[in-house]
Amino acid sequence: MKLIPLALGLMMAATAASAEVKIALDSKPDLSLSGSYNWALAFGDSLTKAGMEVREMPRGSIGNEAEKFDQLSTGLLEVSLSDVRAVAQIDPFIFGIRLPYIFEDTAHMDRVLAEGKIFDRVNKNIASQDVVLLAIVPIGPSSGIITTDTAVRKPQDMSGLRMRALDDAQIEMYKAWGSSGTIVPWGEVLSGLQTGVIDGYLNSPFVPITFGQTDVVKNFSDAGVIIPIRAVLVSRMWYDGLTADERAAVDAAVKTADKAARDWLAEASVRSLTALEDLGVKVQRLTAEERGSFRELSKPVYHSGLLPEADVTVWVQLSDNTR
Repeated sequence: MKLIPLALGLMMAATAASAEVKIALDSKPDLSLSGSYNWALAFGDSLTKAGMEVREMPRGSIGNEAEKFDQLSTGLLEVSLSDVRAVAQIDPFIFGIRLPYIFEDTAHMDRVLAEGKIFDRVNKNIASQDVVLLAIVPIGPSSGIITTDTAVRKPQDMSGLRMRALDDAQIEMYKAWGSSGTIVPWGEVLSGLQTGVIDGYLNSPFVPITFGQTDVVKNFSDAGVIIPIRAVLVSRMWYDGLTADERAAVDAAVKTADKAARDWLAEASVRSLTALEDLGVKVQRLTAEERGSFRELSKPVYHSGLLPEADVTVWVQLSDNTR
């Protein structure tokens, strides 16, 4: 964390409420395809109605994830829709939210967040970095298995496939399913699919549409593996510098935005599958039993070192108690 001279810090805190609220976006401002933009727009509109000046910052316009985090911690940026890994670098506990099949759906996730007082726990652990975790936002429908040639309904269908992996934990999950994984940067995924270097990847159903891959991708299995999310981080200097009324307006805006994102998700979860079909992609709508076979095989991933075992126990117990 960068140190700020005391006088400058006090001045920034004193002017926090009067300055504009900059919201760093993580996606294109597309209400049709982006759950995080639905959240950001509803949040900004609510603040505007409360008399605050809001400005959206396009994705990438103020730097990468590390640069955004640095600006939050120094009070130069008020709000950011950030990769959850930005939080996990300080408090790995939050990675539990990315365990495969830890949640049945977003409503289940919200129950876990409330029951486990996850925001209180995480914010205590990241307080030294002068940021606050305000919300967890679903950015799209739950991730499914996206492939070029092979239709997947059961783990056995994955045999022989080489899948693009996000990290080592995902490679372990593919192994548990009977396939293999290789880490490929996102910018190289399309060429990897076209050349056969990879046979597919795991992601939300809107992704092949958004990135123009439906001429190569021909199968989507609605496996519901992980809910793709963003962490809404805010500057502690800004948040603590708000008056009681202004903070109440921000907290109310979070509730409004949370509802907007989840209302969008309920509609988009259905629309995304039909949109794929309209573009010639064959959609496998898996039954609960079929998803269950993937879920059972995925459990060893919980113990792959992504999280300390004590944290795994907390997440699993919370999940089971609120299922």
